[in-house]
Formats: sequence, C-alpha cells, structure tokens
Amino acid sequence: MMVEKTLTFVFEHDNFKVMTCSRTDSKVSANHTAFELFLDESMDMDWFMEKFNSNLPNDIRGIKIEEVDGNFNIIQTPKLKKYIYLFTYGEKPHPFAAHLMMYFKGDLDIDLMQQGAKLFEGKHNFVKYCTKPTPNTNFNREILKCELVENTIYTANFFPEQSFVLHLHSKGFMRYQARLIMGQLVELGRHHIDLATITASLTGDDTTPLDQIAPASGLILEDVQFDLSTIH
Repeated sequence: MMVEKTLTFVFEHDNFKVMTCSRTDSKVSANHTAFELFLDESMDMDWFMEKFNSNLPNDIRGIKIEEVDGNFNIIQTPKLKKYIYLFTYGEKPHPFAAHLMMYFKGDLDIDLMQQGAKLFEGKHNFVKYCTKPTPNTNFNREILKCELVENTIYTANFFPEQSFVLHLHSKGFMRYQARLIMGQLVELGRHHIDLATITASLTGDDTTPLDQIAPASGLILEDVQFDLSTIH
C-alpha cells in the first residue's frame, strides 16, 4: 500500500498502524477517502502534512488530518459513503477519458434508466447484488440515494459533450454492489430487461447472483462522511 510506504519514509520507522475506511476495486478512483493512523506518540500536524504530501505519488493527496480519541474506530463508526458512476454512450469519446468515464456502445434509454435508478432507493434485499459474500453477510441494505442525472461534476476538454452520472449513497456497500446496480441499469437502458425485473431482483426471492457487472473504470468513491456524534 503506497500510503504505508510513504508513512514509513516520513517517520523513518514502521512503528505505526493504518486502518482504512473502505477498500475499492482495481481501476476505481477515489475523490475522497480516509484512513486511521495509530501512533505511540504525538506529532506536529503541520510538519506531517507537509512531509506526507511532498512524498506521496502524484495521484494521491492528503487534504486534512484530525486527531481523534481512543473511542474512534474508522470501520465501526457510522458513516455515509457516496459513490458516483460516470458514463457516456453514442460516439466513442477521446481515449484520455477512459480512466474516469465508462463508454457503453450503442444507444441507451436514459429516461428509463432514471426510472430504474429510483427503484433501488430504500430498504431492499440485495442478495443478487453481491459477489462472493461471506456466510454472515447481511443482504438487507438501504440505499439512501440512487439518482441518474447529466454530468456537471467533472469536466475536461477531452470529455464528450454529454455524459451522465449515477449517484449512489448508502451507509455501506457490499462487494461489487455499486457496479452490479449500474450493470442492471445499463441492461435496462438497452431494453434487455424491464422495470419489473429490477423490482423482482430486490425481493430476495431469487438468490442467483447477477453477472452484468459494470466495468470499474467509471466508478468513483466521491465522499466519505463520519458521524462523530456517536463517539463517546
């Protein structure tokens, strides 16, 4: 892990521990994520941020550091995770866009996909939307927001004129859950399935895993927010 290698260089020792708030698949980007750093002694925050950022690779940047007490646990503390999925269709875009935005061949019925996205909101059984779950996995999850809109978040001169973004907010996601949801919406946009198929997939009656996983390159962990009011 590049962060741990950088910390070892900054501290000139490895007498520390790092715990991350989430793991992402290969090729998934992160606009904002967090990790918890355990040290045996205090340090100068300003000194650390300057040294940390100057030694990190160019694709990672530290933006904030905050001291917490021993009751804080980055895994167990309630949090809100916000994912987005950037995509386009129609004319193939400039190759420079490929690492942030997924291109889907053919036409997509965006209006129908927007209707389908709303079906995922609320509490449902997502047993079909998880790959290789553990025996203790809880499939009953709540999606706080699932909305598909035109992309106005990220722009670049090599992006296509029109692109779209799926917003997904939840307290937690299972393995491949976000990408499986996007995969179903693409199938819906291609008219390979209908709205009733999505509704039925969220009841838990059919436990057969879905196999239409959207590629990782369009997925971005946009934000992670912690509820520190629960720490006593």
